[in-house]
Amino acid sequence: MEAARVVPRGEQKKRQRSGGAHTPRSLAQVLHEADQLVVQGDLDAYLPAPTGFDQIDRMIGGGLRRSELVLLGGAQGIGKTICALQMARNLALNEGFYSFYISYEHTEAHLLNRLLCMESIDPTSDNYQGGVRLKDLHNIVVARRAREWVRHDEILGLNQILTENPKTAKALETLNQYGDRLILVKGSPAVTTLNAIREMTRQIADACAGKVALFVDYLQKVAIYPEKAIDENDKVTIVVEGLKDIAMSLNVPVLAIVAADREGLKSKRLHLYHLRGSSALDYECDIAIIMNNKYHILSKDHIAFNPYKAESYRDWVVFTLEKNRAGRAMIDVEFQLKAQFFCFNPHGNLVEQKLIDEKIIVE
Repeated sequence: MEAARVVPRGEQKKRQRSGGAHTPRSLAQVLHEADQLVVQGDLDAYLPAPTGFDQIDRMIGGGLRRSELVLLGGAQGIGKTICALQMARNLALNEGFYSFYISYEHTEAHLLNRLLCMESIDPTSDNYQGGVRLKDLHNIVVARRAREWVRHDEILGLNQILTENPKTAKALETLNQYGDRLILVKGSPAVTTLNAIREMTRQIADACAGKVALFVDYLQKVAIYPEKAIDENDKVTIVVEGLKDIAMSLNVPVLAIVAADREGLKSKRLHLYHLRGSSALDYECDIAIIMNNKYHILSKDHIAFNPYKAESYRDWVVFTLEKNRAGRAMIDVEFQLKAQFFCFNPHGNLVEQKLIDEKIIVE
């Protein structure tokens, strides 16, 4: 066997992102290349990217890892987009790391407005004084433009309006800290195909030395042209296999939001098997996190014992780690949702109360 050739660091990464990682190599060659990366100080393979949600990072070994596919499931309105966008923002806030967020549901301008609302408060605090909701943001912009029209003043742009308003100035300042590292795309169910996602991600990964995480919101809307699917299950299989291949071939973490099926929406508690599509969702992902409203899955014993305290749980979302290839699964943690500001308090807790589970508890 020919001696293992020393592959330069840049060539190794480029070969991985171009799909070259699939070429046959002996175990000795793999070990040699891994050794050279460590010698050169490249520890990316050993350093996960923290999502900023403390209990989730603890459960999954520190954060999102290269080549892994994470699924985030839940019913509509539970806060999946809020969570994913906040995670993308947290990653991008770390200098040197990029987030690529593809949304099939919202325009880039709407996501910008959500982020401005998020940045207007401290999500770890219950003090919302000075916080800006979406309607407040719209009123600030419209009212300022209206005054200019009456006074015939110089026309101001959005950036200057937000800078001069005390309620939005700090939010804009924070947003500008990561604005160049959070990349947004409005996806089209007819145009933004798996191949397009792969190519866009490859270009971004090449530009930032692979330090990027891909977020897809949401999986069932990804187009698969020119492939053809027999039914939705077949399409979901193609998409989830494609996203897993993007994660592995480009060596980047991928997080995809997944919608629930009709049966799941009717169930008392959503599980991984309730996600819309095929069983490939379970097989292909490395990590699956399912979101449920805490009040809806709280054991009736708690509600009957203290109904007033139980009512406060409506603002809390339980994140259940239903699959975890690298560690323990079936762990419940909770985070407080602050929906009017499009964010969660990233400091969560292990769930202490008894929750319903149709597989275990019948109520």
